[in-house]
Amino acid sequence: MEMTSKEELEKRLQLEKIRIENVMSLAKDEKLGKIKGGEQMVAFVDEDACIGCDQCPTVCDDDAIEMFSKPLKNPNIEVSSNRKARILRDECTGCRLCVLVCPTDAISMIER
Repeated sequence: MEMTSKEELEKRLQLEKIRIENVMSLAKDEKLGKIKGGEQMVAFVDEDACIGCDQCPTVCDDDAIEMFSKPLKNPNIEVSSNRKARILRDECTGCRLCVLVCPTDAISMIER
């Protein structure tokens, strides 16, 4: 059985510290009203910030998020896909799970 190196443990510790700082920051934003939720709110996606990672539709229990392919503005760039998230407003319950999981902060809550 191979033991975990000190460097690996330190790396894991740093990643855990970053994760905790992110959670605390989100809690602070929620207290300050920056991340509102509820039936009066709906998710909004900033397509320029969205990287198409599929995390938001994965956590959405209401099937309110779909991924779609968006044509590139610059046809000289070659990529296999330019996927973006799209919110289905009628299905969104304003739970904010998508906001919390988005790695690029591309999703925010807006008034319906």
